[in-house]
Amino acid sequence: MNRKLNTTRSHRDNSINFCSGVWEARNDYWIHLSDNADHLFDAETSGGDTEPARHHVAKILQQLEPIESYWSFPGRIQFERLLTLFRDGEFRLFSESVKPIARAVSGQTYRSAPDGPPFAGNDTAADEETRRQLGDDARRPYFEVLIVDNLSAQQEESLRARVRRRRRPEDKFIYEIVTVPSYQDALIAALLNFNLQACVIRHGFLVKSRFTLDILHRLVDGNETALHVLERMSKSERGCWLGAKIAQLRPELDLYMVADVSMENIAGQLCDKFQRVFYGEDDDHELHCSILQAIEDRYQTPFFTALREYSQQPTGVFHALPISRGKSILQSHWIRDMARFYGLGIFMAETSATSGGLDSLLEPTGPMKLAQVLAARAFGSKYTFFVTNGTSTANKIVVQALIQPGDIVLLDRNCHKSHHYGMVLSGARVAYLDAYPLNEYAMYGAVPLKEIKRTLLAFRRAGKLDRVKLILLTNCTFDGVVYDVERVMEECLAIKSDLIFLWDEAWFAFAGFHPTYRRRTGMGAAAQLRERFADPDYHRRYLDFKESFGDTADDARWLSTRLVPDPMTARVRVYVTQSTHKTLTALRQGSMIHIYDQDFKKKVEVAFREAYMTHTSTSPNYQILASLDVGRRQVELEGYELVQIQLNHAMTLRKRIATHPLIKKYFRFLTPTDLIPAEFRPPGVDRYFDSDQSWTCMEQCWRSDEFVIDPTRLTLYIGGTGIDGDTLKHEYLMDMFGIQINKTSRNTVLFMTNIGTTRSAVAYLIEVLAKLALTFDQRTDNMSPAELGRHRERIETLTQRQPPLPNFSEFHWQFRGDPSTTDGDIRKAYFMSHDESLCRYITLADLERQVAMGRTLVSAAFVIPYPPGFPVLLPGQLISKQILAFMEALDTREIHGYRPEIGFRVFTDEALSTKEIAPLRNV
Repeated sequence: MNRKLNTTRSHRDNSINFCSGVWEARNDYWIHLSDNADHLFDAETSGGDTEPARHHVAKILQQLEPIESYWSFPGRIQFERLLTLFRDGEFRLFSESVKPIARAVSGQTYRSAPDGPPFAGNDTAADEETRRQLGDDARRPYFEVLIVDNLSAQQEESLRARVRRRRRPEDKFIYEIVTVPSYQDALIAALLNFNLQACVIRHGFLVKSRFTLDILHRLVDGNETALHVLERMSKSERGCWLGAKIAQLRPELDLYMVADVSMENIAGQLCDKFQRVFYGEDDDHELHCSILQAIEDRYQTPFFTALREYSQQPTGVFHALPISRGKSILQSHWIRDMARFYGLGIFMAETSATSGGLDSLLEPTGPMKLAQVLAARAFGSKYTFFVTNGTSTANKIVVQALIQPGDIVLLDRNCHKSHHYGMVLSGARVAYLDAYPLNEYAMYGAVPLKEIKRTLLAFRRAGKLDRVKLILLTNCTFDGVVYDVERVMEECLAIKSDLIFLWDEAWFAFAGFHPTYRRRTGMGAAAQLRERFADPDYHRRYLDFKESFGDTADDARWLSTRLVPDPMTARVRVYVTQSTHKTLTALRQGSMIHIYDQDFKKKVEVAFREAYMTHTSTSPNYQILASLDVGRRQVELEGYELVQIQLNHAMTLRKRIATHPLIKKYFRFLTPTDLIPAEFRPPGVDRYFDSDQSWTCMEQCWRSDEFVIDPTRLTLYIGGTGIDGDTLKHEYLMDMFGIQINKTSRNTVLFMTNIGTTRSAVAYLIEVLAKLALTFDQRTDNMSPAELGRHRERIETLTQRQPPLPNFSEFHWQFRGDPSTTDGDIRKAYFMSHDESLCRYITLADLERQVAMGRTLVSAAFVIPYPPGFPVLLPGQLISKQILAFMEALDTREIHGYRPEIGFRVFTDEALSTKEIAPLRNV
């Protein structure tokens, strides 16, 4: 929803191009308008030439006019007053009026004083009286309500006055209205105005906007044919259509309809997106109360509230936890500094009790149960479960609930290690999928859809498709590669209609709260598929596909065709695990499991609850659970705003690094061209995040491409520095500047913006990279010829001599069984490795020599280099020449599963030649 915006810093500066968010640009516009209004007034007072300043002010006002029509403050009417002052040449009054508005918009102080600063030159007695009567407004959360109706200025003012008269001192929240006249304006307002929490659709709205904005064609339905159809609809049909569109863009908004016909007739026609329908203006009070009650419903945090209230109760603790109520700390002579550091609140809420208003995580019936129900609503799932020991545990819970020993799971080898261990625990037969390699950057991308389909078809040929139970993929990957989730599930269901999908969205919890991202999340795609399978038009599309495709197509045609599943037999069975704490507000290890499974109640619920009991502590951390509850409240009420700001910060970083003359000598952020092979991108779309392009390409790609890049993941290429990623992370970014990052590869480091990122943090990172670039410049200038030669060789190693990433080789026959498919018994290999008599150690040099001689050597352990952080070897996997070449070329400090003093753990020849291994005791 970004576009290039032009304005000026002052009448003496050249035009400045903004390629950041409309929200950020709006704030900057008001600041520039205030500056230029001062220049205009100064020029008039001094008798100078006012024309340059007048021209710049007019240009900024022209840019602001369409944007301001979608906000309650300063509002359309007050903005028109500003225009009138400017056109009438009242430059002093114009400047005085702009200043407080600019401060309120840029600082968002109007959200704590909803009536806004007084407008210069107007009678504000009524506003001051309102402030006096509602003296606590500044402490009440503020929001805005969108009214869709073609109102005159007088009607709008009358409606605004009625809304203010409805306010009561006991109301927990306070709101203002913003009115728009048309269908198109309503959709734009829903996208632009982050203050909106509700929308009231009235009966008199138009279809087309009076503004011509390219956002209509990028983000909303600007198709002329669709608009003509809309114009021919009845008022009630038009209102339902608009409601459905708004719900698609901003599902968190509460929708209401005010009709001018019999509400009994309308109510039966409304889609389930509307909260209520009202008749005319008879129920103004009811509408007002309904709006506030719906906000209260989202605002509630049942478990956090229960825990807070518990902490304020007098109790006598004759149970576990000496730290409860802070007793063991406050009575201590030696650890009172702990209470000073953390504060008493966290200890007052520490308890082992599940009574006194609290609830059990394992068998919730009260506030904990309600907190999870509210989370399911917020994240678009059918069921949501809180997890207090991270997504590693969440992954194991889901796998154990869904998989029985012998079931086949398709698994991306480049996934988190918890999934591999989950396969061991469940006894699954694993068929590893290879993601496309990015050899230049020592990282993998994602698994192509053809690879997934090819694997499924191979199991079908072998007569084993019925045993394939689950596909497990990471969305999005560490480096920001995002799947077309809906298409992957749709085409796989055309091959196996009851396939279950587990999407590991550990780093993607924020994505459900932005319209661009939502369609590529597991829960968003599941809801879309369920709705599509119920659509009669989709049934006709399937019948056409079936007739044209036939039943005897060969694998090549299955791979090259966009498959359509039978909507009568396809089951939508989707599970998502999320590390809420990684990208949303929650304490460390706070995670969630989201479920959208049509067959959960019939087939999974009992097993899921047993798995949940297996892996969940009987003493869960209540502070983590309460933080998940509060984090849910936050994203339901302001998630869209926070995610868009996060995106804006990422865009600012990309732009500044790409255009800074010194920084770009050594650093650049990787683009879709770098991270997604051309075969997965349409021709010509390669830089949709660069500073010289708008968001148009991003929107197109996120709707259609097989893979896209999350712009909030910023992979910085550092090959030109001659320093590897691990060294840059520790010795430069962290030790010198205190900048924390997570992932590196040999020649990249990964930065991520999140909902807590600030503009100051962005500016600091730019400053640090500029300082590093200057340091590297000076270092190179001071090198001797020999040092410079070694430096250039190091750069060449990092930029041109990257070892090719190895694919998964295969399981040894001892762990495969059926040579026609790739699945293997990783559980058997894992527990065999516990028997010392079946294993030995071998150095890397000996491994290379023996493999070159044709010896069969099989890993008895997980071998995971950090970086890049994915398993290179797994228990039961053949050790190939390619894997050894990759290991030899690595210069990483840390390799899990490899002991430098004795080497790699492998199975003995005797272990591999034995037909059956005796059961291991004490395992």
